[in-house]
Amino acid sequence: MIKLLGVLIVILGFALKLDSILIIVAAMVVTALVGGIGFGGMLETLGSSFVANRGMAIFIITLLVTGTLERNGLRESAAKLISKVKGASAGAVISAYAVMRVIFAAFNVGFGGVAGFVRPVVLPMGLGAVKSKGFEPHEDHVEAIKGHGAGSENVTWFFGQVLFIGGSGALLVQSTLKNLGIESDLVYLSRVEIPVAIFATIVYIIYTMISDRKYMQQYYGSKPAAPVAAEGKEA
Repeated sequence: MIKLLGVLIVILGFALKLDSILIIVAAMVVTALVGGIGFGGMLETLGSSFVANRGMAIFIITLLVTGTLERNGLRESAAKLISKVKGASAGAVISAYAVMRVIFAAFNVGFGGVAGFVRPVVLPMGLGAVKSKGFEPHEDHVEAIKGHGAGSENVTWFFGQVLFIGGSGALLVQSTLKNLGIESDLVYLSRVEIPVAIFATIVYIIYTMISDRKYMQQYYGSKPAAPVAAEGKEA
């Protein structure tokens, strides 16, 4: 039971709302000591685990690059760009991203996911589309845009990645079918998945457009307002 002391530290630490990194490090050290591997064994395990999962470093680099770009005006530039598109809406922005995302997912090309692309680019463009119509985005509408943006990434990547022959998704489907006694070819699986991915994308686009139109009518009405200045006041 004493070997579970690290788990107790994590529970108490989060319950007391202490620093997350401090909690994890303390739990790691205590678990290593009471588990009998010692401080040296802990460092060895930590190092081997890092090498085995070094691909995670790409995620860290993505966050650093995204943060640097945001600090230098990425969000503002994205919002300004979409504000120049006549008739653009948050639903249209997210729908266009969904189409682009499923196409690139078929070639196993990633954009950094929700944290690396949706939040710094798609979300500001969606909000910029609302502001370009002369409205200040309502809090509920902002949350909906966040959810739909993240949803478009998840749906299109989930159904699009299996179109890539040799990708992890396609191999998982093939291995699952094999365990069920069904032999399948990756090329055949890719062809079968194409209409599924298209249908899923279309359904999500329809859902997003309907939801966005509902929020536009609920919070802003049908008539366009006067353009909103950068300070949030009417021009």
